[in-house]
Amino acid sequence: MFFEKYQFAKRYILTQNHLLAASKVKLHLIFVAFLLPLIILIASLSAAPDSEAGYLPVRTVINDIVLPSIKHQQNPDESFWQTDEVRANDTLNVIFDRMTIRDKDALKFFTYSPDTNALNTHLIPHRNILSEFNAKGKLLYLAYELPDHQRLVAKLTPDGFQVHTEKLALTKREVSRSVTIKSSLFGATNQAGVPDRITLKIADIFSSEIDFNRDLRTDDTIDVIYEELFNNGDMIGTGDILAVEIANRNKTYHAVHFGTASSKYAYYTPEGESLYKSFLRSPLEFTRVSSSFSRGRFHPVLHRVRAHKGVDLAARKGTRIKASGDGVVKFKGRKGGYGNVIILQHRNQMKTLYGHLSGFAKGLRKGKTVEQGDIIGFVGMSGLATGPHLHYEFMLKGVHRDPMTVKLPKGTPLEAKYKREFKATASKYMAKLKMLNHNTMVASQ
Repeated sequence: MFFEKYQFAKRYILTQNHLLAASKVKLHLIFVAFLLPLIILIASLSAAPDSEAGYLPVRTVINDIVLPSIKHQQNPDESFWQTDEVRANDTLNVIFDRMTIRDKDALKFFTYSPDTNALNTHLIPHRNILSEFNAKGKLLYLAYELPDHQRLVAKLTPDGFQVHTEKLALTKREVSRSVTIKSSLFGATNQAGVPDRITLKIADIFSSEIDFNRDLRTDDTIDVIYEELFNNGDMIGTGDILAVEIANRNKTYHAVHFGTASSKYAYYTPEGESLYKSFLRSPLEFTRVSSSFSRGRFHPVLHRVRAHKGVDLAARKGTRIKASGDGVVKFKGRKGGYGNVIILQHRNQMKTLYGHLSGFAKGLRKGKTVEQGDIIGFVGMSGLATGPHLHYEFMLKGVHRDPMTVKLPKGTPLEAKYKREFKATASKYMAKLKMLNHNTMVASQ
């Protein structure tokens, strides 16, 4: 009985396995029957040759291309604007060449017209010149920055150039900069974004306190607050220095800008002492001292030791020389080893001498009165000189003094009635300088 049940169960299982296997085979056949035509279609499409591609005709076509001429590309009404900065020893011809202005008629007009005298005899380094010219280099408009926030304007009209002077409508913005000396003053100020005109002004303000040619040291600092000037939204230059602090050789110097109704704008210490001196420390703008003051110096031409009663200020030939103080021309001409020389007589028995000049300022003559900063001559190497430089002497009551160290007469002190107003101004800017210095220290940490 048991055996019969076993045989029945076995036949049942085998039958079910056979049916299951047959069902799987049937499904596989259906799948293959569906997929095979699709594979054949794809294979035939990919393998079929492009019957038309091999029979496309090829033809080489060469056409001449006519390029438009430069003449046709130029718009006769198109103009170009350019701004340039006057450099030392510039002439109007040099400036025109640098600005690619090719207009001989305009150059002739500006050279001989009395209305444009400032462009020939009073070109001031670092002043801006704005020009408009067409594609042929013909000048259409020119504006030159004059002192006292004025501008000389020349505009081309059908009747020629019309020239006038206009007062600029200015807006001012206060700017603060921190400078750390690493190699040179100009290198450091340029890196900090301080314009050269401001740098030169700083040197002028402290010219009686610091010798900027020899005294600056690595890691000395300058904090300065000055004005930027804008006309119609465009920056046209810089204004006054409002306050400045210099840390030099573990000593700190300050200057605060202050103007009154009865005097010109001037610079004072925070205590109210005037920084203006009746003499410039050096008659050249920021120069390198090539020969320091000495009672016994080996002369490079005479080859013997002799007293060198002044200083030699190295500069390029033609560099302008300024009168170091108000005075009268006592001598102008040639004088032995000095070559071309000028001697100025000042008040209080003081005299200054300027030697080895290449030439004299136009109109300078014996007996003429000059003011501090007036141009009196030009650097050269006349007389006993091995290279272009200015030999400068300072004499007090007939005795030679070292121009770099002599104690210079002080300027007019601040009037008592202005001291309260000045104190408020000085306190405001000293606080700003302190904040600027603090921010610089934090940023460097």
